[in-house]
Amino acid sequence: MLLESVQRHENLGRYSFLAVNPVQSFVSSSADVFDTLRTHLGNNKRAHIPNLPPFQGGLAGYFSYDFGRCLEPKAKVQTGDDVPGLVLHAYDTVISIDHLQERAWIVAPSPLEADRIERLLKSKAAPLGRHQATGFQSNMTRAQYELAVEQTIEAILAGDIFQANITQRFETNTPEGFDPFAFYQSLRSKNPATFAALLAFDDVTLISSSPERLIKCAGNLAEARPIKGTRKRDANPARDAELVGELQASRKDRAENTMIVDLLRNDISRVAKPGTVRVPTLCGLETYANVHHLVSVVTGELRDGFDQIDLFKSVYPGGSITGAPKIRAMEIIAEREAIARGAYCGAIGYFGYNGQSDFNIAIRTVQMAKGKLSLGGGGGITARSDPASEYDESLLKVARLMEAFT
Repeated sequence: MLLESVQRHENLGRYSFLAVNPVQSFVSSSADVFDTLRTHLGNNKRAHIPNLPPFQGGLAGYFSYDFGRCLEPKAKVQTGDDVPGLVLHAYDTVISIDHLQERAWIVAPSPLEADRIERLLKSKAAPLGRHQATGFQSNMTRAQYELAVEQTIEAILAGDIFQANITQRFETNTPEGFDPFAFYQSLRSKNPATFAALLAFDDVTLISSSPERLIKCAGNLAEARPIKGTRKRDANPARDAELVGELQASRKDRAENTMIVDLLRNDISRVAKPGTVRVPTLCGLETYANVHHLVSVVTGELRDGFDQIDLFKSVYPGGSITGAPKIRAMEIIAEREAIARGAYCGAIGYFGYNGQSDFNIAIRTVQMAKGKLSLGGGGGITARSDPASEYDESLLKVARLMEAFT
């Protein structure tokens, strides 16, 4: 289990975490599992050690997008994907890295466990295998995707929704001898991201280079960072600057972002103290390897009696990959896409024994399960969307993932 900040940043890209050999595992597709998770976290509660990276042991793994139907039972979501709703492993020993201080720690329940990890770190790594894959096929043609966008715009103009995120899924057979770690190394060099991850689990492997935080809990402080609004990078600095100006001036992109900010303000308010939910950044610019994004920040303080799990449940699935209002947008997504999303658009991260948690939104993410490699790309549709441009943007979202397979 590797959660890595590949793109260094004083706040967002500061920490990375590595763990192996979990002591317990939780696999479920039912909302009842949250009671079990809360009990486990309570039984293993640890005081937060200050001045160390925040994940100091706990539950780490993923939630699938389709698990969202458990938290929003009124929403009709596609079923039948190849992965469980959630897989979380309990790690009592973690290697935690602070890139700003350029220091690393082994956080362990005993010196013997720390010694075992030190010996493991000194062992010789296996040589990397092949990471090439070809033959990806989408579940939609250009015409089908543009029709889905047109139908979504019609729903918006009819007053049914304000926005919905429409995606397409690319899939191919997993080549014999495919090495997920070799692919991860290729992807992290082509598309460095602040919320990257490699989960090498028994029945599913996820390789992610996500730039987006779903939700973070630090004590009683909550933070979400929704991304809406994208422009491709250009090698020509002058043209790149023009694209930045175009993105920042776009009424469509700013409206798309602001709608999701409003949704997240409402979601976080379910568990936050009245008057504490704020938006310190609205439609700020963030630049990555091949795209520019508009990113907002929504924060709040948890009410007494609410914890990291309550916060996660209040915002899941993330509004930036559903739309608004959330339940109806999820229904329209199921109708238009006609396929389960699986781990794509879900969340990858951790619940710590110290009460801290952090999850990304699993975009720019490859799922490897049951002999298939799959990935998705899409975008938020508003009344101002152009179907052809939205299709092109969906391809832009997966461009670096596809390059990493070569």
